[in-house]
Amino acid sequence: MTQSHNPFSSTFLQGGADDRLRPPGTLSYVAGSSDDPLKFMTIPQFLDRACARNGAGDAAVFANGERLSWYDLRRRSDDVAAGLLALGVKRGDRVGIWAPNRAEWLFAQFGTARIGAILVNINPAYQRSELEYALNKVQCRVLIMARALKSSDYLATVRALAPEIETAAPRLRAERLPRLRHVIVLDDGSLPAGAMRFLDFLNAAGPAHRARLEGLSAALDPDDAINIQFTSGTTGSPKGATLSHFNIVNNARSCAKAMALTASDRLCIPVPLYHCFGMVLGVLCCTAVGAAMVFPGESFDAEATLATIARHKCTALHGVPTMFIAMLDQANFAQYDMSSLRTGIMAGAPCPIETMRRVIAQMHMSEVTIAYGMTETSPISFQSGLDDPIERRVSTVGRIQPHIEIKIVDAAGQVVPLGTAGELCTRGYCVMRGYWEDAERTAESIDAAGWMHSGDLATIDQEGYCNIVGRVKDMLIRGGENVYPREIEEYLYRHPKVQAVQVFGVPDPRYGEAVCAFIVLKGGQSASAEEIRAFCAGQIAHFKIPQHVRFVPDFPSTATGKPQKFVMREQLMRELGVAEQKTA
Repeated sequence: MTQSHNPFSSTFLQGGADDRLRPPGTLSYVAGSSDDPLKFMTIPQFLDRACARNGAGDAAVFANGERLSWYDLRRRSDDVAAGLLALGVKRGDRVGIWAPNRAEWLFAQFGTARIGAILVNINPAYQRSELEYALNKVQCRVLIMARALKSSDYLATVRALAPEIETAAPRLRAERLPRLRHVIVLDDGSLPAGAMRFLDFLNAAGPAHRARLEGLSAALDPDDAINIQFTSGTTGSPKGATLSHFNIVNNARSCAKAMALTASDRLCIPVPLYHCFGMVLGVLCCTAVGAAMVFPGESFDAEATLATIARHKCTALHGVPTMFIAMLDQANFAQYDMSSLRTGIMAGAPCPIETMRRVIAQMHMSEVTIAYGMTETSPISFQSGLDDPIERRVSTVGRIQPHIEIKIVDAAGQVVPLGTAGELCTRGYCVMRGYWEDAERTAESIDAAGWMHSGDLATIDQEGYCNIVGRVKDMLIRGGENVYPREIEEYLYRHPKVQAVQVFGVPDPRYGEAVCAFIVLKGGQSASAEEIRAFCAGQIAHFKIPQHVRFVPDFPSTATGKPQKFVMREQLMRELGVAEQKTA
């Protein structure tokens, strides 16, 4: 296997062996290759490099017909950077973006980085309580937002949180959002006095603001925090994983190399930009080599994605297994020409083996890669190689990425032997700066030696391939979205009829896992599953709303009274007639 095709060839440090196979009995520790040095550079430098190499080439193509070269992308991003300066935004200030996949998202991503402002990714599915928490947790100064998405009226949500926006101008002063000063709406139409149109925001900048950009960019440090992404936590509130230029620039470079992306590739990106999958593995992977980004729509639609691939002759495609399943199951799938496809990344959830085989055979993605990681590791730490045998690509998540260390440990923190399951821990350039202003939860996840504890159970084999076999904690993954039961439980406890609740997941053929809730009602109360789901609607993201709700007199528990979720899960699986799915 050549290094050019497999950038993840590893040196197995335990036992001192450099060969591919380890001696029997060695421990589950692996370190990635260091042949290609890390780049100590900022995102603006990364974009400048793409412009120097392929400036006139396509950078981004959108479903509405908009097409941007790399020069265009830099110019429009600089417009956003200058506009932020005109609002008084400084290096280190937080700027939230709450919008689906559209051109302005890219302008905000690169524009904030140009001046060292920290981009805060807000899930487009967030509802009122989640938005309020996110904005206040990181003290966003500016919110760039769409007017609406599908049935979600974003502007109405902001009005409900901050009614002061109706009269406040030019700066917002809202009791429930005390640090938010500016709301910028991407779409046309009437606005409250305390919000401004995106075009007006851009026009507020003058020559003096633009003249400052080069100096501000030159002063940035690659180790600066540049992005906050919220990942749900078991304590009931999301955590703001804080990433640096250095984190995500180098992760994008490694992932692009794993796919052998070049400036001639066209990557179809139906995954959301608010997530590392879209923002790093999509946008920044393309930036690494000057490849074109192709966006089939504001949010995922299976047929629109197929049509986009065929129309633009895309050579690469990213998606979670749910997306690939939806595309393959389209009734008119055969009418779309997929022959241009070569590679891409399937990640975000366990991949059913049969789905992987169909993607290779029916979508012509002979070099599709499986990847594994987490937001806190920028995100990818394992990825399969283009010439890995199909059996490896459908049964593992590949091998370690360059410049990253992995160890598998038992409950006592000791490294386990090869082939033994334990918690996967990651160390290296990819590990986040920490959870924003949350030293306690940061220390719970990153130990004193710098190891990020994933909470995932994994094994490493003799050749360094990793297999994810379960989760230490009870997190579940629905359609590529991490769902933490405690967060949903905390919300359901607000229902006046609920005495106790336990949330867990069961296998689901479409979404990987379905969210389930066992509920004990207060004495004399009655409720329906529909009532519980209605209580959640508009308050928590749709993917967190329990699909299966059961009312029980009490929970199965241990002798000490601790609820046994695995017993509940087994009970519901028997009732539903579902079994564990065989996954990669």
